[in-house]
Amino acid sequence: MRKRNKPIVAPTSEDAGHSSALVRGLQILRAFTPADASLGNQDLIERTGLPKATISRLTYTLIGLGYLIYDQSLGRYRVGPATVSLGYSGLSSSAVIYMAKPLMQALAIDTGVAVAMGMRDGLEMVYVANCRPETPVTLRLNVGSRLPIWQTSMGLAYMAAMEDAARDKIVSKLVEAHADRRDVMLSAIDRARESYARQGFVTSFGEWYSYINAVGIPFRPTDGSQLVAITCGGIKDLAPVEECLDSFAPRLKELVAELQGRLTGAISPFAEPGAGQSPSDEFDFRG
Repeated sequence: MRKRNKPIVAPTSEDAGHSSALVRGLQILRAFTPADASLGNQDLIERTGLPKATISRLTYTLIGLGYLIYDQSLGRYRVGPATVSLGYSGLSSSAVIYMAKPLMQALAIDTGVAVAMGMRDGLEMVYVANCRPETPVTLRLNVGSRLPIWQTSMGLAYMAAMEDAARDKIVSKLVEAHADRRDVMLSAIDRARESYARQGFVTSFGEWYSYINAVGIPFRPTDGSQLVAITCGGIKDLAPVEECLDSFAPRLKELVAELQGRLTGAISPFAEPGAGQSPSDEFDFRG
């Protein structure tokens, strides 16, 4: 995955209730991506925008608590067991992820492409679940992988289902961060909202990488859990536009309908994938 080019945005000084030390410590942990085996001091300075003295003080504390490991021979930091345990606990305790994974895996095998679930983190989407087909050619993205929110079906599906006020704040931050691509970005978001309102799903055909096509649907659990987005897609040879529209999108709608049923108890959580009914007019895919 790509390296972060801009410092991670921390809460502003207006957020008086925040502990600045905690915020900065979390900035350091968030600097690590799935592609990073380790990071040095300079990497952390560039990715967080924090001064060297602050980095040194906070990494010392994080090492002592087990959230980071320091390799003295390399002079670099690695994610520690406490960080891994914290992330694992969060994922394993999510009923949405737990119930969605077998449905996602079944769909990945049936379609021959990847099926993923993501949540928003700042101006990016983060994979919280990912299922691949048993084929040698597939997208090599894993849990923890980060994607741009406005160029991917996952991010656009998420934005399409956000409340207006919350989405407007994200759009403002995106415009500030990508001023040179403002018109392209706003057009992509508008198209996604229109597509979701009209068809119940959004698409991304080559907008992120020219060789990747995907469809996405947002899902807001009825138990009050965080909004997520679920996608189905892959390289163009395996996910041509027609297949995405005619097959993947309807199957993804069925998955979301079945997931909703399992979470509400209408479908047994122990039933085999596909036990739910096909989507009907009674189910509102637009949240």
